[in-house]
Amino acid sequence: MTHVSPWATDDLDDLRGLVRSFFEKTVAPNVDKYVDQHHVDRDLWNQAGELGLLCMSIPEEYGGGGGTFAHEAVLIEEQARVGDSSWGVSLHNGIIAHYLLAYGTEEQKQRWLPKMASGEVVGAIAMTEPGTGSDLQSIKTKAIRDGDDYVIDGSKTFITNGSQADLIIVVVKTDTNEGAKGISLVLVEGDREGFRRGRVLDKIGQRGQDTSELFFDGVRVPVANLLGTEEGQGFIQLMQQLPQERLIIAVASVAGMESAVAQTIAYTKDRQAFGRPVFGFQNTKFKLAEAATETRIARVFVDDCIVKHLTGELDIPTVAMAKWWTTDRAMSVLDECVQLFGGYGYMSEYPIGRMWADGRVQKIYAGTNEIMKEIIARSL
Repeated sequence: MTHVSPWATDDLDDLRGLVRSFFEKTVAPNVDKYVDQHHVDRDLWNQAGELGLLCMSIPEEYGGGGGTFAHEAVLIEEQARVGDSSWGVSLHNGIIAHYLLAYGTEEQKQRWLPKMASGEVVGAIAMTEPGTGSDLQSIKTKAIRDGDDYVIDGSKTFITNGSQADLIIVVVKTDTNEGAKGISLVLVEGDREGFRRGRVLDKIGQRGQDTSELFFDGVRVPVANLLGTEEGQGFIQLMQQLPQERLIIAVASVAGMESAVAQTIAYTKDRQAFGRPVFGFQNTKFKLAEAATETRIARVFVDDCIVKHLTGELDIPTVAMAKWWTTDRAMSVLDECVQLFGGYGYMSEYPIGRMWADGRVQKIYAGTNEIMKEIIARSL
């Protein structure tokens, strides 16, 4: 029962072969190491850059691959297939690079995108603060103009790629008297004086990802580091880019579901209980039939979203539907798969248990699923 995605092409099939080989040879053998050290090896970025796997959807004039979101989707799927949640590559490729491409000056694009494509520079975006989750209008980090500089003060938390990032897009208030209209995005280099990284946070899942706290104590950056033509555009910029971030999460969720179901089918056919394979019990067959069906529905929906996104027709409510529904269904499917593995499903040496723990946060980040339902409801 193979499903061929409507956005697949021969070119993308060739890319998938390269990407799959890279994940199987370079990433998969090191997953336990990444988890133990709470970050990927810095050299992984450079190796991926050499193979052309970074910034694939960025134009060639800026060092990218000149591809589309479909190229990024292949990478996201293959990463999920090997069960890696440590490497923040989809954020770097599909989000940070696209903020620069969409809003950066020519000088900013020429300066940063080629280095992001080579792996020389790792990107991050700092939105969330200790006191604000999905409510971005309430952020406290401020960037106050002082001559030709901004002076940035504040703190951020839950920042993906936080400990390795060389370039951070920081969501700040350039006007503390305004809500959404006071928000701007400012580029902060990782070696600026007054900027420091806190601890890599101790998470339940995604333990190999260097999710960090960041602190800004009088950090001075030139006004030229503003992203966009004028102050106060940050909230609109975020709203324009968040749909792609949410689609990335939906793609990863579906690929994770597919991998989980395939692993569980193989395990239940191999594992014996009461003198026959676990797959031989009607309950096992029915649970896997349900999981396979939900996974296929999620795949068809997300494939349709990808097709629409490639033609510029994917709207915000639809991608909100995809984000909440796929992450919710993924946890349901993963939970059933863990159950069918029995006690071994709860052991960290089995990928299924780690996938279950890693998947839970997908209902929370990039806007909680409750926020997604709010967005959908506004369109009804």
